[in-house]
Amino acid sequence: MYAFEEKEKSQMCDEIAHFFGEEYDLELGIIGTGKIFDFFQEMLGDRIYNKALDDAKKFYKKYADNMETDYYALYKEIR
Repeated sequence: MYAFEEKEKSQMCDEIAHFFGEEYDLELGIIGTGKIFDFFQEMLGDRIYNKALDDAKKFYKKYADNMETDYYALYKEIR
């Protein structure tokens, strides 16, 4: 599993704390936001990673298909 740098994790935990404060009027401390972050990273991290790979594969397949079309478009007509 990917490990975020401490600065990145801290920033995301601040965003979690802000979200829960705004949406639910809850004040979460460092431990609470860290546990929420760890929970969602554990539950969603691999799923999001795999989805990103699937999306990249679709993108590159489409790109490769277009590249083949462009390749044949370069052919000169033989008289």
